Amino acid sequence: MQKTVDSHQRPAANYLRAVSAITWKDLSAELRSRELLSSMLVFSLLVIMIFYFALELDVKARMSITAGALWVTFAFAGTLGLNRSMAVEKDRGCLDGLLLAPVDRSVIYFGKAISNLIFMLIVEAIVLPAYSVMYNVNLFNLGFIMVTLLGSIGYIAVGTLLAAMSVQTRTRDVLLPILLFPLVIPVLVAAVKASNGFLLALDMSEILPWINILVVYDVIFIAVAFMVFDSVVEE
Repeated sequence: MQKTVDSHQRPAANYLRAVSAITWKDLSAELRSRELLSSMLVFSLLVIMIFYFALELDVKARMSITAGALWVTFAFAGTLGLNRSMAVEKDRGCLDGLLLAPVDRSVIYFGKAISNLIFMLIVEAIVLPAYSVMYNVNLFNLGFIMVTLLGSIGYIAVGTLLAAMSVQTRTRDVLLPILLFPLVIPVLVAAVKASNGFLLALDMSEILPWINILVVYDVIFIAVAFMVFDSVVEE
């Protein structure tokens, strides 16, 4: 009986080990170069500064546009990071090596998705305090942070799959946003509505439907990516 249990546990442990190896590879490479994080962070800070100087609003008006401005910033910075993370693998020939590795190819998807999510969360962790100081808006709200996490997971789940698809093309920098933004409209709309609800202290009954949309979207698209990633990278 013990041997049977061990035989079932070993493939799962090997799978998780392979995912963590790819994630750690991306994180260690970024720690050496700092190319991806620096470009995402500089871009994000520039965007919120443009909003700050272009929209000279009073405090009440700033609160009403905060969720939208932040998610516009996160969406464009996230796209920049997704494009860059897959392009580096392709240009250095690492992607072919990963595809030849004797592991399930969904390991590559989850490893890249986790590292992309970590990069996006690091940028958000820096942008949110900066936005709070510049706009004099309190963003340290547990519900708002939860929505940011759920929205980021959905965005990265779809974005990593589409980045792997578009990286094989010559127009990958243009193609990824064209494919990605129509698919993540439900995430962006739900995240903006839920974030705005927490910032304006609306009743939970008004916020919960948007949170449910985020959760369902995350689960569905992670499952879809798991099933189709092998086919996508073979094309």
